[in-house]
Formats: sequence, C-alpha cells, structure tokens
Amino acid sequence: MANNGKVYFASEESLKARLEGGELVETPDQMSEEYVLGLKRILTVSADTELMSAPAYYHAATKAPTINAFVSAMAIIQDELGHANIAYRLLEDLGFDKEELLYERQPHEFKHPYAFDVPLDSWVELVCANALYDRAGYVLLGDVYKHTTFAPWKRGLVKVDREENFHLRHGETWMRKICESESGREEVQRAVDWMFPMVMEWFGLPDDKKKHTEQLSYGLKGSSNDTLRQIWLSTGVPFCEEIGLKLPAHWDEAAQKYELDYPFPCQFDAQEKRWLMAEGEIGWDQVLKRWKVRGPKNEEFVERIQRGHKELQKMMNVVQ
Repeated sequence: MANNGKVYFASEESLKARLEGGELVETPDQMSEEYVLGLKRILTVSADTELMSAPAYYHAATKAPTINAFVSAMAIIQDELGHANIAYRLLEDLGFDKEELLYERQPHEFKHPYAFDVPLDSWVELVCANALYDRAGYVLLGDVYKHTTFAPWKRGLVKVDREENFHLRHGETWMRKICESESGREEVQRAVDWMFPMVMEWFGLPDDKKKHTEQLSYGLKGSSNDTLRQIWLSTGVPFCEEIGLKLPAHWDEAAQKYELDYPFPCQFDAQEKRWLMAEGEIGWDQVLKRWKVRGPKNEEFVERIQRGHKELQKMMNVVQ
C-alpha cells in the first residue's frame, strides 16, 4: 500500500472486479481509497461503541446486587474492551494510528451511539442495556459478520458474535427474573421507557436520509439502517411483551413490518432521561446536532478511558 511514504491504492475497477467475483478483500493494496475511507468510518464507530460501553456499564455495575452479579458484569465489560481492541487493531493494520484514536481525540470526537453518554444509574438499567443495547450490537455486528467483504473483520467477528449473544442473554435472564414481581416489572418498565427510543436512534438515519452509501455498495455490511431496525424489533418487541412490558411499537400486518407508536425522532431531555413525545416529531438535523454535542457523561467517560495514558505520559516527561 505504501512505498517511500507514498500511499498506493487499488483502482476502483480492480476492486469492483474482485467483489463481483465473490472474493473477499484481505490487504490494503486490494482496496481503493474510497473503500479504505468507508472501512475506517464503520470500524471507528464499531471500536468506539465497544470501548465506551465499558465506562457506561461499569458506572452501573457498581450497583450489582451480589458479588456474582458484579463479576458477570465485569466479564461483559472485559469482552467489550476486547471487541474494541479487534476493531482498533484492524484500523492500525490499515495505517491509522491506534494511540491517536484512543488517547488524542477530544470526547466529542468519538463516534459511539449517544446512548452511552447517558448514565445507567442502577443494576436494572444495566441489565436492560444488555438486553436492548447489546441486542443492537448483536444485530449490527451479526450483519457485518455474515456479509462483510473485509475478510480480517469477518474472522475477528467470530468471537465477537458469540460474546454479544451472551451479553444479550444475560440481560434477558435478569429482566425475566426482576419482572417476576410487580414492583420489579415497574422498575424495568421505567428503564425501557427511555432506553427503547434510544435503541431506535442507534441504527442511524432512515434509509432515505443516509449520507454515506459506501458501506452497502462495497459490501462492508449487508443491510440498510431501516432493515436493521426491523431486525431488532422482530426479536426485541416479542421478548419485552413476553415478560409483561409495553413498548411503543406494533406489528402492521398490511405493511408486514413493525411501526413505531411515537413521533420518531423526537426531543430527549438528557437530565431527566425522558423523551418529549408530546411535543411531536423533530427533524433529523436536530438529532444530529444533539449527537454532535454529545450527552451528559461524554467527557467523564472518555476521561476515564484516557486517564491512565495521560498520567503515564506525564511521568515519562518528568523522568526525561
């Protein structure tokens, strides 16, 4: 890919011929410049999402009801950090600086879903996140695992796919257990009320507003945002209904798809963790503005990730 500091890419024609022939892409010299940029975009989002789930989950894991529950939560956090490392390492193999991505970006520059900037303040919210948020991760990365044309990521996702399934089942098991009592079900319902719309945003802009199309055209993933949203709904809604929860969504028999029963998208009060559905639908430009500003825990959670590296750098500067 590089020689004497100059970067060389495959032509679009040769890349297209490779993909049309059903071959996977293995190394940077088989990629066009646009393929690399598209791959960097999707890998960065994946890496940042896995990374920032760690401080978000730990914030709530300290409220675990038992030592065994805390250990299970920490195992999930360890998995998430491992998943992040896979994606950052692939970015490094593509020529991007992993240290810079991890430690030199400002908090607002990270590309994880807005949901991980909103604190999970209880064990109930944590296990709901496992069942709802990790279901989103399982859907998204499962789609990449099945369809991606980038071979190293496909291989790396074998491990990730299995572990995300475990995280999802962990959340489902706990939600079922907590919902056995009326008071527990009410607490779970309060968490789901604000977290479900957050998941619907997780999948990104509707297909007709999507700006970057290279993820589908190059086969970096196999399904569109709206299709992935429907896949989540096809398992998430039945599960929640099975344990006595109510979601603002229903199956439309005529359209043969799930429809949302609230204005989508709508405003979110981050301090109260409450969606202002009564105020009606807003434009996606307003959602993008909120995402860009980031949520209430963004700076704190990024600082936790970067703290040790910054302290080490200070110590090394003193020694020098």
